[in-house]
Formats: sequence, structure tokens, C-alpha cells
Amino acid sequence: MKRYDVTAMGELLIDFIEYGVSDQGNPTFEANPGGAPCNVLSMLSGLGHRTAFIGKVGDDGFGHMLEEALAEQGIDTAGLRFDDSVHTTLALVHKLENGDRDFSFYRKPGADMCLTDEEISEELVSDAKLFHFGSLSLTDEGVRQATVKALEVARNSETMISFDPNLREPLWESLSLAKEQIAYGMGKCDIMKISDNEIVWFTGMEDYEEGVGFILEHYPNIRLLLLSLGKDGSMGFYKSKDGLVSVKVPAYINNNTVETTGAGDTFMGSMLHFVIQYGLDNLNEERIREALSFANAAASIITTRKGALRVMPKLSEVEDFLNTNQIS
Repeated sequence: MKRYDVTAMGELLIDFIEYGVSDQGNPTFEANPGGAPCNVLSMLSGLGHRTAFIGKVGDDGFGHMLEEALAEQGIDTAGLRFDDSVHTTLALVHKLENGDRDFSFYRKPGADMCLTDEEISEELVSDAKLFHFGSLSLTDEGVRQATVKALEVARNSETMISFDPNLREPLWESLSLAKEQIAYGMGKCDIMKISDNEIVWFTGMEDYEEGVGFILEHYPNIRLLLLSLGKDGSMGFYKSKDGLVSVKVPAYINNNTVETTGAGDTFMGSMLHFVIQYGLDNLNEERIREALSFANAAASIITTRKGALRVMPKLSEVEDFLNTNQIS
């Protein structure tokens, strides 16, 4: 038995999300704890899983606020490091007229990118059933080496590995470097989530299923590939002993959506919940369809809330939502 269900590594930051305007007509922002890996952990923790985080924040007010937020969600913070010379990473999230988001980052440098390989807690990785990471811990050399070390520990301890590219173009020196490092991540994982725009960017193929075929051919280590399609739902591609299982589930369109920050992370956490529950060797079409439906519902719920990490939907909320909502 391993101590943790899921350990994640990567960025922990403050998402400043637009929250109306002041009396003077200036835009106002709310400081929400965020960072994709910790959003995933928060969803999992709320579903009853034992979780832990590895990362770095500044030894400042925001950094300690983030530590408290993780502890509130039941996420083990033993792997969290503090930097007394670099501030906590910040992100400003602007909502565009078309409903999409635009990100502005304060990360040159930011504390999350200053984590070193010596600061990695090997026990937190080896003592987990699954290790989750994203591409933001591959953008810069120091934290990149820390990620390489964590992945080596995970593989040597027979820990499952999941990866979400979560491309944020402004944080990369170049898109060619981003593609190189995301390809590295793809080559190390058993489970991967990728969005519709990311798969087109990475493969150059407009047909999503052709893009999936390209990835599964070039990265045969991936056993479960998850494709998020926004308002068009999601797809799962699973390599079973009898061949490739492909499932598509429509989205739950929510008229109360306020913003979509964290929707993909909520989806990912929900899917990992089913992987932990059943095991990667014991999935089938029925279970994948159930998981995708659950994950789509959870993602729909989170779009009605500001932020993500502190407001992830609980199991009862998702079940109630599924019982009262019809698929669009």
C-alpha cells in the first residue's frame, strides 16, 4: 500500500481573475489560489483521495496564503518549498468578449521555476500510486531538471504517470522549445490529457482523431489519452488488451457559466479519480464513458464559480448535477 493516491508537481500561483469594476471604473481582480497541478489535486482531495504537492512559492504573503489554501483542501504540503529571494508567481486572467481567456504572467523569474532537483522529495513521488505533472515545470532549466528527477523516481517505483501539456505560450522562450519539451513529457507518461487547440498545434492536423492517431503511434507508452473539446465535450482513447477503445461524450452546457479557469483541471482530476478507483488495467468502454460524463459534469459546475482550487465540486454535487441535467 502506498501512502498517497496522487502526488503532483509544478506551478502553484495566484490567479488574479477579473471581478467587475470599481466605483472609478477601473477593473478589479480577485486573488485566487491556482496552478493546474494543485487544482487537479484539490479535485481529487475533495473526492476522498490522499494527495501531496511538490513545488515552490515565494517566502511572501502570497506564498503563505497558498500554503494555507493547500492545507485547507487536505493536500499534503511537505514537498512545498519557499524561496526568500524570488516572489510567488502571479497570473492575471482577463476574460475576452468571446468568452475565452487571456493570461498575463509575472514569472521572470517566479518562485515555481526555481525549484531544484535537490529539493525534490523522492518519498512523496515513490510513495504515490500516481504522479501528475504539466509542461510549466519544463519551461526553464532548473525546474526542468527537478521534473526529470521526479519522473525517474516515479518510473523506478512503478508509480503511474499522468501529464497535461497545458500550453501557455508566453512562458516559453520559443514554441519550438515548447514542442520539444512537451514531446518529452508525452514520452514519459501513461495517461495524458490534451485540449483541442493543443493537439492541432502539436500535430499540425486539423482532424482531432488523426492527431490522436499520430500521438498514439509516436508515443506508444500512452495507454489512456484524454481529449477535451470545450463545448463539444470530451473523448477518451484507451489501449485495452483487445485493442483501442474510443469513447466520446457530449458536454453539459451551463447557462450560469461565469468563466472557465480550472475547467480542464477539474476534468483531469475527475478522470484520475476513476483511474485510481479502477486501476489503469481495468478500464473498459462503459467505465470510460461513465468517467467522461462525470468529468464533463464537474467541469461544467466549476465554470459557474470564480477560481478553482478552493471551490472544486464535491462528489455529491456532481452526482446531483448528473441526476438533474440532460446531456446537450
